Amino acid sequence: MIGLAEIRAARERIADVAVRTPLIRLRLDEAPAEIYLKLETLQPINSFKIRGAANAIRSAPADARAAGLLTASAGNMAQGVAWVARELGLEATIAVPEHAPQAKIAAIRRLGGRVLPIPYEQWWEAIVTSRIDGEHGLFVHPVADRGVMAGNGTIGLEILEDLPRPDAVVIPFGGGGLTVGIASALRALSPDTKIYTAEPETGAAFAAALAAGEPTEVAYEPSFVDGSGSRRVLDQMWPLVSPLVDGAFSVSIADTAAAVRTLAERVRVIAEGAGALALAAALAGRAGGGKVVCIVSGGNINPGKLAEILTAPREGEDPQGGEG
Repeated sequence: MIGLAEIRAARERIADVAVRTPLIRLRLDEAPAEIYLKLETLQPINSFKIRGAANAIRSAPADARAAGLLTASAGNMAQGVAWVARELGLEATIAVPEHAPQAKIAAIRRLGGRVLPIPYEQWWEAIVTSRIDGEHGLFVHPVADRGVMAGNGTIGLEILEDLPRPDAVVIPFGGGGLTVGIASALRALSPDTKIYTAEPETGAAFAAALAAGEPTEVAYEPSFVDGSGSRRVLDQMWPLVSPLVDGAFSVSIADTAAAVRTLAERVRVIAEGAGALALAAALAGRAGGGKVVCIVSGGNINPGKLAEILTAPREGEDPQGGEG
């Protein structure tokens, strides 16, 4: 658990770079709860990752980061590290899995980051070991860095300022750093709020770990939900995140795509797959009734994939535009 003092210090440290994002009501007559959306898509890099990256890097000693910055990321943490590296005049090298979306890779390069595509197994090894073979610099872990988690926790402070005592908060689970940060703030300030995670069913490692009582290997299949899902919960994250969570949801790819579409059509918000996971779970009624907050964690989706989702016919709809 991250202390409130650390989270509040992070808030001050990143105030000039991270946006205080709005919490808006999703008004759907068919919704099973009073759903609110925390729009981290509005951050400078269109993802919450700017919070943790800025806090971890800015709080590191200058000599530790002098040789440059490294991270392993599917895209959003990479952009956060590249953004702060550019601000500090440092080089940033980012290892990305070969299936990372081109929209995220292009954004990393636009920010001046050096992209190092590697096979998924090697990329996962970099996350496990906090190092990239042949590269030197300060490794900013995308998940298991206390500074990163404290930066993420600032989201929890903002939620409670806008909506005191929500009944539940649903958080997309990638590696657990977002969950630990937000949950730490919620447990300290609103202990009765239920905390749930959401993962794609193609890599629901945390849901499997909760069911087994310990980290366990699961089958992992890459999908457009590239910012969430893995083959195993990191051993160092398990004792941090497991006591903070009330339940974990495995969400289908189809339901996630439908939530992306709902966000675009009803709120005019562009969300990536991971950013729509929490809403998909909430719309299915899995977080219960009352006031449910969904973390819309990012909006970096390939335009082609977004177009595919938005133009796909709904069930019972004629592909030519008429009713079936």
